[in-house]
Amino acid sequence: MELTLLGTGAPAGLPRPGCPCAHCATAVGDEARAATALLVDGTLLLDLTPGPAFAAARAGQTLSGVRQVFLSHPHDGPALEVPAGLPQPVRVPDRQELALISGHRVRALALDSPGTGYAVTGPGGERLLYLPPGAAPAGDGALQGEGPSYDMVLLDVLGRPDALARLRAAGAVGPTTDVLAVHLDHDVPPGRELHRRLAATGARAVPDGTSLEVGEYHAVPDIPRRTLVLGGARSGKSVEAERRLVAFPGVVYVATSGTRDDDAEWGARVATHRERRPASWRTEETCDLEPLLAEDGPPLLIDCLSLWLSHTMDDVRAWDDSLWDNGGSRALAERVASLIGAVRATPRRVVAVSNEVGSGIVPATPSGRRYRDELGRLNAAFAAECEHVLLTVAGLPHPLR
Repeated sequence: MELTLLGTGAPAGLPRPGCPCAHCATAVGDEARAATALLVDGTLLLDLTPGPAFAAARAGQTLSGVRQVFLSHPHDGPALEVPAGLPQPVRVPDRQELALISGHRVRALALDSPGTGYAVTGPGGERLLYLPPGAAPAGDGALQGEGPSYDMVLLDVLGRPDALARLRAAGAVGPTTDVLAVHLDHDVPPGRELHRRLAATGARAVPDGTSLEVGEYHAVPDIPRRTLVLGGARSGKSVEAERRLVAFPGVVYVATSGTRDDDAEWGARVATHRERRPASWRTEETCDLEPLLAEDGPPLLIDCLSLWLSHTMDDVRAWDDSLWDNGGSRALAERVASLIGAVRATPRRVVAVSNEVGSGIVPATPSGRRYRDELGRLNAAFAAECEHVLLTVAGLPHPLR
């Protein structure tokens, strides 16, 4: 089953007409995108991009063989242009399945927003799933009976990463599923940053006009099993860490901060973190990381190692100079080595967050300098066990490995 992407952008396209933002200004060449539309085997058209005949011609295709046009979402702008010779577009009622004369079967999938998803099975049994912008399957029931994972899935990965998480949880997206991001808008800078963010979710994007064989082997993006995200205060490190797991189901958020009943400001910080997490995530408030790392299970997000270190230094009484010299230093080194060993052996996907505190003023006290030095050592040891290490500066992630 051959799929040609006549467009891969949001309904308004990219760049958006008249938009002065920096992302639209840099959306040129292969990063400029028409509204998403898919041509399947030259006979089935899913959605319409402006100027569909011209878009098809640019891709080396023609619309003359199209026998069915399906719409996936309401169109709020100008009336759709339907070229002469094309059948009138239709929306298929939820859960209805159509058998087309071309040998394709098309089933409508119920969504949690206005619109319709389409599961298309080709004459040879290849399967693709297409979801409209801003949409996810309507609860677990919509995915019942999906059978094996799809060969290819196209959806709004950046706008609805939770949709990809639901598909993974239901088995509709498996390890070999080719996940393509469509409906791309100006929320993320085009180019390197766009492709980096998609790769972190196990997805990719291709230019308008690309033709692909559904079911043909394609190496899916390699998702690191262990990632360390470093950064200073308010650098965006926690947001980056959360973004790397938001497209995966059942994430366990490990909060090492604990609670401070007498500190309202700290409570507000914790609440802000909690509110932006997906509802499907589970929170564990603990500094006992090794049992979690030893268990098999869904991904772990550990936020953060710097608070784990301060808690551990409390345990070994590292703040007292005499106790530090008489066993505290050795006890801390043993605790850190045990944690690093657990990270090395963990079967789980792990994303950890830590602070970079050694780039500025030298602390005025011995205990402050001790903490700075030990955190630097912990970060280096943890990073040595990670396939991927990032440093965030002013909200911008910079890969170190």
